[in-house]
Amino acid sequence: MSLWPFPEAAFDQICPSTKVVISAELSKGQLLDDVKRAVCGRFPVELIYRTGGIIPTSLEVTQKAKAILEGLK
Repeated sequence: MSLWPFPEAAFDQICPSTKVVISAELSKGQLLDDVKRAVCGRFPVELIYRTGGIIPTSLEVTQKAKAILEGLK
């Protein structure tokens, strides 16, 4: 699955000191390949997801993002 048109130009504006790009999805990574392609290997890409129509809370996303960043240290 892919999103068209995909906003690839927006990924060119990511700050060069970014440590990781996180794809937060309501699926098991359907856009992950598009995000990886858009960052062109400049940053690692991680996935945070929930399924079944359950929207993750901002606290869940924040906790998972912090765990990802801790793992990069």
